[in-house]
Amino acid sequence: MAHAQEIQLQIRGIPNDESIHDVGRDGPKSAALWSTRGSFRWWMTVVMDMFMVICGATVATLLGRLYYNSGGNSKWMATLTQSVGAPLLVVPLLMAPAHSAVEPRPAASKMWAIYAGIGVLIGFDNLMYSYALQYLPVSTFSLVAATQLGFNAITSRLLNAQRFTALIFNSVVLLTFSAAMLGVGSSDDDTSSSLPRGKYATGFVLVLAASAAFALILSLVEATFEKVIRARTLRWVLTVQMYTNLVASVVSVVGLLASGDWRTIPGEMASFKDGRVRYVLTLVGAAVTWQATAVGAVRLIARVSSLFANVTFTLALPAVPVFAVVLFGDKMTGIKAVALLMAVWGFLSYIYQHYIDGRRAGKTDCRVCATRAGSDVMLPG
Repeated sequence: MAHAQEIQLQIRGIPNDESIHDVGRDGPKSAALWSTRGSFRWWMTVVMDMFMVICGATVATLLGRLYYNSGGNSKWMATLTQSVGAPLLVVPLLMAPAHSAVEPRPAASKMWAIYAGIGVLIGFDNLMYSYALQYLPVSTFSLVAATQLGFNAITSRLLNAQRFTALIFNSVVLLTFSAAMLGVGSSDDDTSSSLPRGKYATGFVLVLAASAAFALILSLVEATFEKVIRARTLRWVLTVQMYTNLVASVVSVVGLLASGDWRTIPGEMASFKDGRVRYVLTLVGAAVTWQATAVGAVRLIARVSSLFANVTFTLALPAVPVFAVVLFGDKMTGIKAVALLMAVWGFLSYIYQHYIDGRRAGKTDCRVCATRAGSDVMLPG
């Protein structure tokens, strides 16, 4: 079977997995995509991207909490760290393979409009997350942020023609109830004394709004790859990530200057716990880990779907609250424990749905490739 598929690809001249061209979610993507999807190499790449997202999201969230707990107070500075690491992507971008001659090249004006629109959304989404992270214990923040998976199910259905199955519906319900339980139990949350009093409800609403915006951003990025770029190379992944985050950084810098927060930065550095060096290292570490998270997420969007990328974010849920309890003294209440279990249950529903879809697609593609390989190779005469 593998040999027949290889001959078929050579005859038809279809590009390899790193230059995949789409014709829509429900139509055939390309023989190259389907012949490698589910292979050992494909899964190794996906697992690496998942590892980047999980580790990056966990460390970046904890560093954001550390910034506030150690004396940081500028929400615009915390927002800026989530996108300011974009110039670091220039190095891997220079090393990435060049665009192939067969790749479609969308109009530059259209791409700049997309970069600007998505970048502005990212900037304000980062700001809402920064406020929410200051107002909520990190364990609560992480669990409420799981609602982005439910929001993503809706945006994926509307923008990316994602099927809304019973398993996905089950996940949406579970994650919604998980977040609702945390809201009901807010009065009993007597964790980290450094958190602003009376801001729990505000933080709860902000993280819900940020989760909805984040889900929309992921679906818009997937739609960009699907309908505009129509190529899924590493160079395009890095390009989209870099330019959208540069726009988000401009939004953050404008906010930092307009709000006057820039005047407080020297004082923050001087009063930061353990000194200026730790202040700089905390912000730099957050900037680097956020970029690693974002690159892994965009690669998963391009290679699989925005829904799968969002599922991967939920894998950080069990890790963040545990580390938050150890590092920041957050209290893992009974309500949080039940909410965590419900969130994990919802995550497993998504994974199982993806597993079912993958098996069905693999069986269908094997039959199609076998038929086409036989007709292409066994030519008369």
